Amino acid sequence: MFWKGHNPSYRSWSRQYAAIIFYHNEGQKRLAEESKEQIASGPRGMVFTEIVPYTGFTLAEDYHQKHSLQHYPEFMQELRRVYPSNREFVDSTAAARLNGYLGGEGSYEFLAQELDSLGLSPTLKERLREIVRRRTGSAVCPAPR
Repeated sequence: MFWKGHNPSYRSWSRQYAAIIFYHNEGQKRLAEESKEQIASGPRGMVFTEIVPYTGFTLAEDYHQKHSLQHYPEFMQELRRVYPSNREFVDSTAAARLNGYLGGEGSYEFLAQELDSLGLSPTLKERLREIVRRRTGSAVCPAPR
């Protein structure tokens, strides 16, 4: 999944945007290196994704948080009412899930299963259904179970 989420043959113009796999132990390092070798042997060839030991976590700047979600002001406005502080917004599971759906991840079926748990108004539930329906090419969004 990691390799599908970025172009490993692209060298980042900035360290801030570099594609990196952080490992916690030798087993993870070995698996990361093996998968990198597989990608490098494919049609893309050269792989610039780094593999380095994990040393700590730094939260990204506010403007990077929930990047896909930020392109949908109607969802942002509704979420900001529920999560007024940036910390609450960043830590919100609902915001993370919405960011994924609006960024093109997640299936129609998964959306149907969790739509009611995302805390959206009826209007935005319908809007999200439509966005995911169009992206997936589904004719009908299944009703929640």
